[in-house]
Amino acid sequence: MLRSMNSAISGLRAHQTKLDVTGNNIANVNTVGYKASQTVFEDTLSQVVRNGSAPSAEAGGTNPAQVGLGVKVAGITTSFEQGAAQNTGRSTDFMISGDGFFVTRAGNEQVYTRAGSFNYDAVGNLVTPDGALLQGWMAEDGVVDTNGAIETLTVPFGQVMQPTRTTTGAVVGNLSSSAATGTGVQTQITVYDAMGTAQQLTLAFSKTGDNTWDVVTTDAAGGTQTNTITFDTAPGQEGRPLTGQTFTFGPSSGVWPADITIDLADMRQFGGPSSLAPARIDGNAMGSLQSISLSGDGTVMGVYSNNLREPIGKLALATFANPGGLAKAGNSSYRVGDNSGQPAIGEPGAGGRGSLIAGALEMSNVDLAEEFTGLIVAQRGFQANSRVITSSDEILQDLVNLKR
Repeated sequence: MLRSMNSAISGLRAHQTKLDVTGNNIANVNTVGYKASQTVFEDTLSQVVRNGSAPSAEAGGTNPAQVGLGVKVAGITTSFEQGAAQNTGRSTDFMISGDGFFVTRAGNEQVYTRAGSFNYDAVGNLVTPDGALLQGWMAEDGVVDTNGAIETLTVPFGQVMQPTRTTTGAVVGNLSSSAATGTGVQTQITVYDAMGTAQQLTLAFSKTGDNTWDVVTTDAAGGTQTNTITFDTAPGQEGRPLTGQTFTFGPSSGVWPADITIDLADMRQFGGPSSLAPARIDGNAMGSLQSISLSGDGTVMGVYSNNLREPIGKLALATFANPGGLAKAGNSSYRVGDNSGQPAIGEPGAGGRGSLIAGALEMSNVDLAEEFTGLIVAQRGFQANSRVITSSDEILQDLVNLKR
């Protein structure tokens, strides 16, 4: 049989594969985290019709005459270029900006994905749409140790944040240097006892001299304590506290059970209106976990009913020396391949891993214009090879018709 027919048959097979790959890319144009594939062709063995010869003193050299025997698919490569971002507004939608894969566990197997659409299951685990469990590090007392082994990330809704009593607080602002003696200014700070009960402390400032003010602190039961703050007049230190920068408000009337250190070091006495504000007050009421938010370094912050935030975990990302060597595992996931290398698992934003964006998803990186162009090329290649078969068949028919 003619060599051209066998070559054309190999061309049909190769272009059919290209059509299959292109069709799959187009089918996944809206698949979250999908990475487009490309088909690479190479020629097969060639038959030597005449060997080449080296030049000599009597004659020049000749090139070999070779007839190719067809084409084959050299490989199907995956492009891991960044896909476009699509904002969703969902707190459990995460997008990787840069290199890396989310680490998930499906049964006993660890698989990797770029698709960051996650949901909660019945016990608060973050899971993919097909049920794979998102992996990372859980926090202990608000601290995440990324040196430990990764585990399933769980959001413990309803978890209670223990109340803590207030031990320190501060007041910042300005006491007008032009205020008349006897002028009063006051502010309030909210403090908490060991049971998380909120109470108000009132700090009333009253000017007693050119650079001195009395500070009368009053608790909810009416217990009071008086302290004095004096402002400096030395060159370069004008308006800064000289004495009385801090004081301790102790138990009064048996209502407030513990001492609170009040810091006035950031108070000033300058010209202009008086203005006071509380600052740097510790302690908190009891709170329960309401929702989560994600930071760029992968930290999952718990938002509590007492308006405080505390880390509850951190997502892990994996990178590979050769991501093109990963084996597709279905459900937009990959598993470690023979030529991918082992995963380097770590925190986002470190070791070449990308950062995370919450409330967004990475869309497919399929370029429809390129895919449709490739579709036309594959179709024409298939048609051209089929014409070669037709021409070869006509030549064989002519040979058969030589004898009638």
